[in-house]
Amino acid sequence: MSDMSESTMTFTDLALPDAVREAIGRQLADLPDPGHDIDATTARCHQIFAGLPLGLLRTVLDFGRHIDTPGVALVRNLPVDAETGPTPLDGGPGRGKSGFVSEGVLLGLTGLLGEVLGVLTEKGGRLVHDVVPVAGGARTQTNQSSAVFLNFHSDITYDATGRYDVANPDFLVLNCLRGDPSGAAVTYYADARDLCRRLDGGALELLRRPLFRLNAPGSYTRSAAGGAEVLSDPVPVISGTGPYPEIAVSANGVRALDREAEAAFEHLQEVAREVAHAVRLEPGQALLINNRKGIHARSPFEARHDGSDRWLQRTYVRRSLWDIRYRVTPEDRRVHF
Repeated sequence: MSDMSESTMTFTDLALPDAVREAIGRQLADLPDPGHDIDATTARCHQIFAGLPLGLLRTVLDFGRHIDTPGVALVRNLPVDAETGPTPLDGGPGRGKSGFVSEGVLLGLTGLLGEVLGVLTEKGGRLVHDVVPVAGGARTQTNQSSAVFLNFHSDITYDATGRYDVANPDFLVLNCLRGDPSGAAVTYYADARDLCRRLDGGALELLRRPLFRLNAPGSYTRSAAGGAEVLSDPVPVISGTGPYPEIAVSANGVRALDREAEAAFEHLQEVAREVAHAVRLEPGQALLINNRKGIHARSPFEARHDGSDRWLQRTYVRRSLWDIRYRVTPEDRRVHF
């Protein structure tokens, strides 16, 4: 797999100057609990992050709005909370943080890409997701896992239309509060452009045909289907124009409609390992992921479940909430079924 320092059109590495980090950190130190008024908080975070140096600000904005920009960006030297507290054990929010600096960083970067959204069956509809190992989910293909390789996938959402590749997030933002103490946890990203350049021509042609059914996320099948498969309509895995492909792969299972399609999908997973960028996230670092341009994965690692484990916070981001308004809940215009 590609080392994160390798420079290609699909990966970029950004760093805040020390003075900028300190200025943003001072402002975020006074941030109230985002849950009290999320629109006020996102507006304030937007105001703060608009103070990034112009070149850096434009790079992040361009990441979110153009077809030919990288699909993954590592942002380094970000502010951190004075006290983080123990890593939560249950997959829920932490209870020992000294403030909301990490949430401010997450929402500030999110606001440069689009709008934060929640999904009822993912972390109870919360807008800020705590991604931590949970003992009961150690071997699942979910963000609670640790003991297994979390296969290359997109973050998708169940949709009653039968298309799980339509209402899914356009971007993910991952902000690291605590790294894996052993250094074994690695996040991988494989861009569809790199995949298409490396895939066998016959396999690529099959992957572009509606020969695959995506299983709904494990969070949905556990809460709404008793753990059973809930499959999408037949869809292609890779779509879009040649130079700018889009990819959709569910972590909870992809069911090919015939043996040739199944072999093509297995080939895709092999090639993804070959072309992927590898990142070991540490505190003060965030990863911006285009959820349409590429797929991501995570290595296995040893979880101790003692408050010292790896801890990320995540947002789901849409460029616009307008085109998924048919999913909105009556109680909250940012939270969707």
